[in-house]
Amino acid sequence: MKSGMAFLVAARQCEIHELQQLMRTSALVRPAGECVHELQRERGLSNLWLGGGNDFGRGLELQVERTRRSESALRAALEELDTSAGRIGNGARLYSRIAYALQGLDALPALRADVAARRVAADFSTRAFMQLIAALLAVVFEAADSATDPGISRCLVAMFHFLQGKELAGQERATVAAAFTCGRLDAATLQHWLHLVDSQDRCFAVFVEFATDAVNAMAQWRTLESSTRTGALPRMRALALAAAADSQLPSARSRDWFEACTQRIDGMHEVERALAAELLTLCRTRIAEAEADLAARQALLDDVAGVPAGTFFDAEPAPRTDTAALVTVPIGPQLERSVLGMVQEQSHRLQAMGDELEAVRATLSERKVVERAKGLLMAHRRLSEAEAHRMLRETAMNQNRRLVDVAESVLAMSDLLAPVPPAPMR
Repeated sequence: MKSGMAFLVAARQCEIHELQQLMRTSALVRPAGECVHELQRERGLSNLWLGGGNDFGRGLELQVERTRRSESALRAALEELDTSAGRIGNGARLYSRIAYALQGLDALPALRADVAARRVAADFSTRAFMQLIAALLAVVFEAADSATDPGISRCLVAMFHFLQGKELAGQERATVAAAFTCGRLDAATLQHWLHLVDSQDRCFAVFVEFATDAVNAMAQWRTLESSTRTGALPRMRALALAAAADSQLPSARSRDWFEACTQRIDGMHEVERALAAELLTLCRTRIAEAEADLAARQALLDDVAGVPAGTFFDAEPAPRTDTAALVTVPIGPQLERSVLGMVQEQSHRLQAMGDELEAVRATLSERKVVERAKGLLMAHRRLSEAEAHRMLRETAMNQNRRLVDVAESVLAMSDLLAPVPPAPMR
């Protein structure tokens, strides 16, 4: 008959299996981020080309090749995933996200052909690239949403929000680059741009909150932010905002704008790489710790047989936290107490992990609620994403409530939000 110790060993083996799965999923973050980075640059150059910047044609061709190489690396990483049924706990959601992203990558050559022939407008190209990039970021979100280790979960939440903030910076580069190229910045584009800047700040604030274990990434981020405040980007932003008063932008400065944004985004890419490296290091550390503890439990497993029962109802032993001490427990009448201590330690540790995971996942849950509320307002009130977010934020400020609470109220009244009828045809 299997002892309680046998099941305790099995429990730890399950944890190791989950950590190994999580590391394989986390390993996708690096190639996905690399592909997103190249797509972001291709989107910006495409906008400059579509805006009439003929001297950007060769640069766009070279960038397409770089994007293709990063796409090949991502596809190779996806090939390494074990798609056997039941091998990954969140496989249904994760694989669905991946399938959708691959569909977008498969459609990319047709979009590129339209861009090269200037058969599409810059705003269409921007939306198309945004849709593909969002699909790739959703893979990272799924990894963060399903992580079972609090430390790894925090790192993944930090990674997702950093990538999202970087994507918003890329959208800012592409949006204003198109405005520079055509020489004008209308009111709608200006409002969208301001929304992108504000959204970046909020994403990076969440990154800073959760990246507490990513020492190298945080150090690089602080250095980048310090240099950004005194670099070319603030000056270019000020130039564009000043020119927006009469809706005229100096088209000759389009390359300056693009390069200023690119310098910052390339710096973000280095932070992203450091964060991805620290994420994998954290995964390996957690697995090594779990394997060491498993070895201690397996060393005791054979010794449990034959030890008289009766210690279960004795005084509760102090929790043991020293794995090395567990390995060297002497064989004798205290062995069953050591096993009971390990059981209780396991219970306390899992409870603490559950509490921390719940706190971490609350951030992702709130993001889901806000995004759903924005989508509802966009559909029923014909608002842009920026307008929907501004409506939620202003309501929260006016009512002195949290943004997520206002979003939940909007969702609760979804049946009462009658859609705005379309404008009559002329």
